[in-house]
Amino acid sequence: MTTYEIKVKTGDRFGAGTDANVEIVLLDGSKKQTKPAYLDNWFRNDFERNQLDVFTIVDETDIPEVTEIKLKRDQTGLFSDWFVDTIEVTNVTSGVSSLFPILRWIRPDVDIHFTIYDTFLPQYDPRPEQRNLEIKEKQMLYEYQVKRPGLPVQIKNLPDDEQFSDSHMWDLLTRKYTIMAGKTVEMIFGQTAWDTLEDMKSVFSNIFGNPLDMDVWHTDENFGCQRLNRVNSNLIRLCTSIPDKFGVTESMIAPFLEGFTLSEAIANNRVFITDLEILEGIDCQKGLHCTVPLCLFFVNGKGQLMPVAIQLYQQKGPDNPVFLPNDPPYTWIAAKMWYNLADCHYHQGVAHLGCTHLIMEGFWIAANRCLSPSHPVYKLLGPHCYALLAVNTRGFDALLRPGGYVDKTMALGSDGLSELMARGIGQWRMNMEGDYPEFLKQRGVYCRDGSILPTFYQRDDSLAIYDVIRSYVTDYVSLYYDTREKLLNDAEIQNFGQELFKPKSENGCGILGLPFENGRFTSVDELVVFLTSMIFTSSVVHAAVNFAQYDTYGYFPNYPPMLKGPPPKNK
Repeated sequence: MTTYEIKVKTGDRFGAGTDANVEIVLLDGSKKQTKPAYLDNWFRNDFERNQLDVFTIVDETDIPEVTEIKLKRDQTGLFSDWFVDTIEVTNVTSGVSSLFPILRWIRPDVDIHFTIYDTFLPQYDPRPEQRNLEIKEKQMLYEYQVKRPGLPVQIKNLPDDEQFSDSHMWDLLTRKYTIMAGKTVEMIFGQTAWDTLEDMKSVFSNIFGNPLDMDVWHTDENFGCQRLNRVNSNLIRLCTSIPDKFGVTESMIAPFLEGFTLSEAIANNRVFITDLEILEGIDCQKGLHCTVPLCLFFVNGKGQLMPVAIQLYQQKGPDNPVFLPNDPPYTWIAAKMWYNLADCHYHQGVAHLGCTHLIMEGFWIAANRCLSPSHPVYKLLGPHCYALLAVNTRGFDALLRPGGYVDKTMALGSDGLSELMARGIGQWRMNMEGDYPEFLKQRGVYCRDGSILPTFYQRDDSLAIYDVIRSYVTDYVSLYYDTREKLLNDAEIQNFGQELFKPKSENGCGILGLPFENGRFTSVDELVVFLTSMIFTSSVVHAAVNFAQYDTYGYFPNYPPMLKGPPPKNK
């Protein structure tokens, strides 16, 4: 007789636990198998959510290494649904353990087989019928919906697999109410004007500390640093000539170029520009304003990016002056604040919500519709899309509904921000904006030796992480696609490409600029580039636009989403 130890980890998801009867059979991949055994510990409530249960069974069949299990549950009890994370089986005599990553809901009254590590290309799966049935079921759960014109596809109804667990929701609520403690919310979102700058500093608690930019918010060094190393580094580009619409002259900026002529500074890659033309023509909320600015920068002898000229609207004219660092101090500070108000809207609408959260939602829906949980690419992408649909579903409504957060706090309001998002997403291409090295090259700021923008630390760190991700993806993909034929014959990965490529009107995602033609992967390198881009966007790009928000937005003059009164039309 042989003793086996079986460890079952039930998932941490709403409704994951079960009261059903669970039966298991152990196999070795040939003809050897144990008799069906019920998993039940007396006087213990087994299979509760987020619980690890350990069982011991004894069987006359000795399987030194268990390579397959057969699992079955019935519908006993009030709560029979069951989501399993992992099952680990150990032959106590041989000491060999086998891990089975289940990571799915177990259907009732059906024998479901899992192989060790449970990772196959579809053409090599020994149980294709089980696999195809699972995909068909997920296609009914993961349906596309366009919630606002011009925005990417989103999930129609949030599946149970994507719901926050109770513990996760508790963590979020705890943080929410900690932040809301006292009179902070009343002071921040009240309708009265601030009296002094010092009043604004009074809202910060010891829990979070002061925002990093609070004491330097008004300096040119900080303003330049924001373009590189805060929440929105997507706009800065090398300037090779001054646009005709920008009223900058050589004489007006000569004092700020450290002895260079403008042409010399341009030739030496010392001049950079941002242009928020994408905001042109978008209506603001009644009584509020949003600029459509251009800004010129110079890299000084210390390597710092310094602003040298700001024009708040697109076309030069007498009521649209070029503001300069030697203007009256509060005039120059006001120009920078109005620039940052526009930059704030681009950051939140395009760089953050549009081109990370919403763009990536379609990718993950398509992955669930096309790839089995046993597919190696599904397993690769899963951790990077964790909670994405849950966050988007809750956040989208809270942010953009009429009278919601955006209407209360941002000049464009939800309608204007939605229009801005649609414009930004319409310009997004996976092989350009979605490919970080190419995006840098397009803007003339790609550099690995510090010769261009030496204080662009976010770029330098991001490129290093990009290289690591691409190297990892290359190694991982080569394990399963060691020949081109395996990729071409993988029906699931090809269906994935097709759904991403198909227009939204044909029940696809309509992703533009995919690094493979006509929705078909024809080389392993195309797949590597695609997966690297998706993982990098979901992790590094999102981290860059998200995690510096407190230090950037926390002190309101530093990065205001709303200002009262009109922008200045003279100095």
